[in-house]
Amino acid sequence: MITIIVPISQKELLKKYLTELENLKNPVRAKVSAGFFKTGKGEYGEGDVFWGISVPEQRIVARKYVDRINFADLKYLLRQSVHELRFSALAILVLKYQKNKKESEKEKIVKFYLKNMEHINNWDLVDLSAPQILGDYFLNKNKNILFTLVNSQNFWERRIAVVATYGFIKNNKFDDALKIIELVLFDKQDLIHKAVGWMLREIGKRNKKSEVDFLDKYAKRMPRTALRYAIEKFPKEEREKWLG
Repeated sequence: MITIIVPISQKELLKKYLTELENLKNPVRAKVSAGFFKTGKGEYGEGDVFWGISVPEQRIVARKYVDRINFADLKYLLRQSVHELRFSALAILVLKYQKNKKESEKEKIVKFYLKNMEHINNWDLVDLSAPQILGDYFLNKNKNILFTLVNSQNFWERRIAVVATYGFIKNNKFDDALKIIELVLFDKQDLIHKAVGWMLREIGKRNKKSEVDFLDKYAKRMPRTALRYAIEKFPKEEREKWLG
């Protein structure tokens, strides 16, 4: 007997993908996530809706569909208010970028990412995607786009610029990362302070002198949150010295 496999349409595929995610809903986790990601009125995550799906579960589904979900589907998912739909869409986009060896295909993904940044509007969405896509792509290219983003009025775009530099830092390239950090060092947003401290800490893991030289210049004036994140891995006595 011959088995005939009838291909499903892209619309049916997307419906199947959404159903698979919906079946993972967890109301208890959703309530906790809504509080953790500050979805209250006036908070940075206002309007975000949670289904309560864990990150590992979302990644498993993303891996199953990475070669089948297209850019039109990703655009649709990124425009949804459900946080996990945006997260899983970005997880797929990162996987597509990492699987593609052609520079032209990577460029398409980067352009898609930049065009849809308004929907990359929570810190985990930024942290999931910015280093892996923008940080990797611009490692050995002109970085003007990141310097434009770091001066944006939109603080998610500023965080994207800062966190993207993790892609440079992992490759022991600190100069542009430090320049970008310097431009938002006195930002008013706490989430920027945390990102700045995180990047400085990552620099210090690889070259402590580079971090210490930066702290020598700015530690007394920079936001305390950024400083605490930056020196988190220092010995206790050294942390107390910097905080003092």
